[in-house]
Amino acid sequence: MSIEEFVKNALAEDVGRGDLFERTIAPAAFEASVISKDEGVFAGREYAKALLSLFEVEYEFLASDGEKITKGQKLLSLSGKNTDILKLERTLLNMLQHASGIASNARIFSDLGEKYGISVLDTRKTRPGMRVFEKYAARVGGVKNHRFGLDDALMIKDTHLKAIENLAEYIKNARKSLPFTANIEVECESVEAAMEAIRLGVDIVMCDNMQPSDVAKVVAYKNETNSKILLECSGNIGVDNFKEYAQTGANAVSIGRIIHQAVWLDFSMKGGHL
Repeated sequence: MSIEEFVKNALAEDVGRGDLFERTIAPAAFEASVISKDEGVFAGREYAKALLSLFEVEYEFLASDGEKITKGQKLLSLSGKNTDILKLERTLLNMLQHASGIASNARIFSDLGEKYGISVLDTRKTRPGMRVFEKYAARVGGVKNHRFGLDDALMIKDTHLKAIENLAEYIKNARKSLPFTANIEVECESVEAAMEAIRLGVDIVMCDNMQPSDVAKVVAYKNETNSKILLECSGNIGVDNFKEYAQTGANAVSIGRIIHQAVWLDFSMKGGHL
């Protein structure tokens, strides 16, 4: 879904069959500002611009995507008809607050990744219909996107493995039908399973819910046998244990909580007649 389609759908959800306030008041010149009541990282500007372009509203952003913001900071100024600005208010705030909450959470982990020299990835644990939006916000916060969907890469998870009788034969045949640029990633829950995936020459091995000491064993085996394979750690990785996983030598950590545990920042709109 494009940004334009997303914002139109979001607005339509709120407006419904028509804004009742618009029926009850004459249009008049109005100005407003979006103010932050929290500290964090600003995100959502591209979506806000698409929404504002649907109306005859003049606007100026006073914060950029990825910028750290403080409590009381003015983020955006608006001027136009009262009916237009008040119609778009909630949709605008929802998008900016949601995106900024994810970006703020992502920045915590991207800073840790930079400190310890490991890539930080988001996951597909996103709200239905909001994946592109939420992954955009995570990217603004500084982390890298993992795959967007089932068509990005072939990830063989534990549930898929139950349907595969011979993994070596399966991977050999899969290579014949996959797009040239598509990687094969296998989720492994033990050192032995990870070593087998490495021997089979997959592109990425995910060490899922493994202890850091076990991940380090997989890293050592990979470096000895096929150093080109990428290793990803996943499963219950947070701020408290991030360092332990980062220091295993793995290439990346994927963290679902970047998106699904993010808390919206608190923004408000203040305005009045010109």
